[in-house]
Amino acid sequence: MSKTNKKQALGRGLSALLQDSKNDIKSASDKNADQVIGNIIDLELNQIEVNPFQPRTQFSDGALKQLASSIKELGIIQPITVRKINSNQYQLVSGERRFRAAKLIGLSSVPAFVRLANDQESLEMALVENIQRQDLDPIEIALSYKRLIEEIKLTQEALSDRVGKKRSTITNYLRLLKLDPIIQTGMRDGFLSMGHGRALLPLEEKDDQIAIYERIISGELSVRKTEAIVKGIKEGTSKKVTTHKPLFIQEGIEDFGNYFNSKVSISYKQDGKGIIQIPFDSQQDFSRMKKLLNREK
Repeated sequence: MSKTNKKQALGRGLSALLQDSKNDIKSASDKNADQVIGNIIDLELNQIEVNPFQPRTQFSDGALKQLASSIKELGIIQPITVRKINSNQYQLVSGERRFRAAKLIGLSSVPAFVRLANDQESLEMALVENIQRQDLDPIEIALSYKRLIEEIKLTQEALSDRVGKKRSTITNYLRLLKLDPIIQTGMRDGFLSMGHGRALLPLEEKDDQIAIYERIISGELSVRKTEAIVKGIKEGTSKKVTTHKPLFIQEGIEDFGNYFNSKVSISYKQDGKGIIQIPFDSQQDFSRMKKLLNREK
């Protein structure tokens, strides 16, 4: 190496040299691994791919813009966490909202805590980190618990220790997944609370659940009133709840259901306003419905 090249190399500094060598690190025993694995480094956004195990599927545009504004003003206070997957590529373990917000404001790099993890460990870390968030809906939490039990093979007792929640709390969340999908969707969208959802669980008939659910989202029923109605139905002291919808609503339910090949629910208020809910079973099912809508354009 010439004197000029030596000076250029020395002038680049340790961080630049590590940038060259970090791409070759594949295990904790590799050279300079201690400078990368378990440390916070700046990573180019184009070196980071999203986590296919990400349990969170819904990201509010408004919340992302608010976070992006905060990052633009204050920077990224809490680094994202990534795992190294090959020579120059990393995969998100946690921090997808920060990652998306950084891209939104045009940042080229973000601070990232780097670790090594296999697929199962990455899934577990993403799920546990997701559960610790404060802005999750009850169904999202329940689905994360379910995945930890089914895919990571954790018992409810082990899961309780892992996430720091009582076993009874975990059970209560998991039971919400027994509700009709329309009600689960309503809970995810904030139309009813977890308390309302739990109150509906004793009803085995889905039609009964839906009938009371429609009264809940119209503002008629508090959690206590819901519990009282459900108790009356179970004990046989209350009549089954029936909903009286205008003819155009009844016909609309049938038409929408046939068109989307899904169990559509339409809630109607006396002031003429209402809510149409069309549940889907998977990403593929969602794409199918989206294609139907695009076809009409």
